[in-house]
Amino acid sequence: MRERVVQSPKAGVCITETGDVIFFARDLQESIIYIYFVFQSTFMDEQLESLEALRDIKRMMERSSRFISLSGLSGIAAGLCALGGAWAAHSRFNCWLTGDCGKNADAYTIETGLAWDLVVIAFVTFAAAFAFAFLFTLLRTRKTGIPLFGKATWRLMWNTVIPLAAGGLFCLRMMQLGVYGLVAPGCLVFYGLALINASKYTLGEVRYLGYVNMALGLISLWFIGYGLWFWAAGFGLMHIIYGTAMWWKYERKTTAG
Repeated sequence: MRERVVQSPKAGVCITETGDVIFFARDLQESIIYIYFVFQSTFMDEQLESLEALRDIKRMMERSSRFISLSGLSGIAAGLCALGGAWAAHSRFNCWLTGDCGKNADAYTIETGLAWDLVVIAFVTFAAAFAFAFLFTLLRTRKTGIPLFGKATWRLMWNTVIPLAAGGLFCLRMMQLGVYGLVAPGCLVFYGLALINASKYTLGEVRYLGYVNMALGLISLWFIGYGLWFWAAGFGLMHIIYGTAMWWKYERKTTAG
């Protein structure tokens, strides 16, 4: 009985009526390549699924160990508040130095009045920045579904407060001693250390903001008298740049959606 041969040119095989499969030598290389790509595609799909599962595990671990709901808008708002505070402090400096704020006042009165004005400005600036940071972060936690107050939040706050408290006491003591030139550098250095210390419990990019502020504080030690400008650059401009970058990286797609 004569066998009828059915040839498949795409696969490079022929099938007889008895069911035997014969590879042609001229198409063998194409068949091997075809089979290789089939296995490779299957393997890659399984590998991608495994990587996606690992990413999910990493996200869950980060949510439990890090507070990742900080909003970039908080940084922008804090920077704008800092620039406003720097402008207010500069105005008070000029007011006291020109005598408009304390006519016929002695040096001690001027020094004391200026110091208290700066303390009030610093307190109002910090309170406004904290309020905006809390507001924007609260709004983001509602979008992400991550609770605002958890173990990661308390770890973040504790590791931020300790360097800030030490820096606050240092700056107050410098003001008591009349060494006002070290107040702005001290604020920047201790704030930078606080951010670096806190970066272990929140977005890792925070540490870069800490590095920049600490560097500005150290550099300003050689430019006593220009501390307010460094203060505005560190707390104001750098926060705006950082907040914009974080919003663009983490929140832009969510906001657009």
